[in-house]
Amino acid sequence: MKINQKSSLKYVHTGLLIIRLGIGIMFILHGLPKLMGGPDKWEAVGGAMESLGIYFFPTFWGFMAGFAETVGGLLLILGLAFMPAALMMAFTMFIAFLKHYTAGDGFSGYSHAFEAMILFIGLAITGPGKYRLSKMIIK
Repeated sequence: MKINQKSSLKYVHTGLLIIRLGIGIMFILHGLPKLMGGPDKWEAVGGAMESLGIYFFPTFWGFMAGFAETVGGLLLILGLAFMPAALMMAFTMFIAFLKHYTAGDGFSGYSHAFEAMILFIGLAITGPGKYRLSKMIIK
């Protein structure tokens, strides 16, 4: 079966938009409860940094996790500050992966975070595609 490279790339920007919308919405839905949970929630989430040997400021780290997921999801959807947002979210997922892995949660416990980390690294490399707000603003 011969694949026409031109036609196979025809919808790449639409595909990237669908990925950005879906993943962005899901991460906003994951991040908002963390962000709105207040200091007690932030401290509980921030305790994941212990996986890296970081035992100070768990409240700050927990807030940053909620911020990364919520604001990062919004930036992904809009296609603004795309690479920094994707890398920030990849780092957040790396911490989540380490937390579940070191806790012995098994494959089903850490696989979601690991898969999301890979996705965000791929998106950071690929970019947002042509359907993005920054392209509309800067012409």
